[in-house]
Amino acid sequence: MPTDDDPQSTVKHWQDCTDVYDLLEQIRLRPGMWLPDGSLLHLQSILIGYQAALGVHSIGEPFDFWPDGHFTRWLREHHGISSSLGWAAEIERNTPDDSTPVEEFFRLLGDYRRQAALKPTPTTSMSRFPGIEYMGNTFVTLFWRQRLLNQAVQRLEDRDFRVVRLAADQWSTEQDMHRAIAAALQFPDYYGQNLDALNDCLGDVACYGGYDDSAEGAGLVLTFTDYDRFTAACPRAAQVILDIIADRARRAAVLQRRLICLVHSNDPDIRFDPVGAMPVMWNSDEWLDANRQG
Repeated sequence: MPTDDDPQSTVKHWQDCTDVYDLLEQIRLRPGMWLPDGSLLHLQSILIGYQAALGVHSIGEPFDFWPDGHFTRWLREHHGISSSLGWAAEIERNTPDDSTPVEEFFRLLGDYRRQAALKPTPTTSMSRFPGIEYMGNTFVTLFWRQRLLNQAVQRLEDRDFRVVRLAADQWSTEQDMHRAIAAALQFPDYYGQNLDALNDCLGDVACYGGYDDSAEGAGLVLTFTDYDRFTAACPRAAQVILDIIADRARRAAVLQRRLICLVHSNDPDIRFDPVGAMPVMWNSDEWLDANRQG
């Protein structure tokens, strides 16, 4: 753990921090600014917000500070704590009289990091965060050549994603779409077959697991083929569906779950409005307009 005399321990803007430990060092240097009430629950809220931002932007940075995460488990193992409280509450409850909760947290954090440094650290790579290439800039990725879509699906299946395939050329009405998605994802009988109900049930699947109790694997991939045909028949529903998926994918990412949507279109010029506050983008092989001609 750096000290105040360490030349690396310099005050800087939070936007210049490189990872969660860099941010924590800034908090250690100026605890009164970050934690004016000296509450570790306040610090825990800051860190959960940090992790939420990682999920929203699909940044694969390791994070040890969930209430039941690695840091909490380390506290229980190394300090003989057996309660179910998270790390913030545990430390506040067990702070010695001659210290403060914030001081005790940073002392323990130093011990935790020194012990972690003795263990081999796995290399961060794309293989460690499967599917991130379809979550970095958008949760909905367009394909024109079905061959490229099939290759993408195969790569994701090889990484243990569960793939649900939906043929949108079979949908001439919104009700056709609802029936197909409900059957494919095993929605419950009470599914209302409307867009609000789709939002609710897909949220359950994305954030908590499927209704059909199938193996979850690395995540869930929804693929739509011939989506341009459904878009021509039901333009509003086609847009809203993608928006729902993108929003639920973002929420799932905060919970460290993955939902990816791959959309095939026979129209190389098809466009959609932003979904889930993110653009609907072509895949990297067809991103240039010229790559979708001929």
